Amino acid sequence: MSRTGLDTTDASVLVGGEEKRQMVRSMFDSIAPRYDMLNRLISCGLDVSWRKRTADALGLPPRALVLDLACGTGDFCRLLAKRGMRPFGIDLSDGMLRQASTDAPLVLGDALALPLAEGSVDGVVCGFGLRNFTEIPPMAAELARVVRPGGRIALLEVSRPAGLMSRAGYKLWFEHAVPAIGSLISDPTAYRYLPDSIAYLPPPEHLRSILRSAGFAGVGRRRFTSGATQLYTATRAGIPVTAAERGQRP
Repeated sequence: MSRTGLDTTDASVLVGGEEKRQMVRSMFDSIAPRYDMLNRLISCGLDVSWRKRTADALGLPPRALVLDLACGTGDFCRLLAKRGMRPFGIDLSDGMLRQASTDAPLVLGDALALPLAEGSVDGVVCGFGLRNFTEIPPMAAELARVVRPGGRIALLEVSRPAGLMSRAGYKLWFEHAVPAIGSLISDPTAYRYLPDSIAYLPPPEHLRSILRSAGFAGVGRRRFTSGATQLYTATRAGIPVTAAERGQRP
């Protein structure tokens, strides 16, 4: 296991560093026009409920300022806005931002160098983006930098099911059916990469350790849909800062 979390047993089909950054940006630019349609199709529509459960777990009140990291076309931004929060998005792919359908502000940017001030947001959500960052520990450090003490993060990702039958079904769908569907409708290379990219994720306890080391407390993990997805939640350590102290309206 490398410091980026890459499972070296699968590393032959994946890349790292700046090569990965450029590949990810180009790949998401290319699949952006049909991304939402394929998301619904390959998740059998379950991605909508996963995002709702992620927003629930974030546990922030209306008017909270929330960053949607790797926001894509703005699914989380739309959901959070409906709940009265103040979302905004950052994504590496200009193509994805051009396809977005949200009134929230969207910014082109890198998760490892967020264009935000220290302690400037109440929370962060991220939907299926961890695998696509070039390194996870610096990303966690950036989240700790921009989230105020007492703020929250909720990071939704794929996972390999533990049960024998669930794992067999997962393998059949995500490693065979998804690439085939993607090849018919969108970019074949991208939809071969996406199932393989789970190799970039550190084991759960390692990822929890990374978040704790970055400055988060109460790091929790839960699994949905027989373990096909996982959600990490945590609170930024430190004394909570009030809205008045941040110069924001309550």
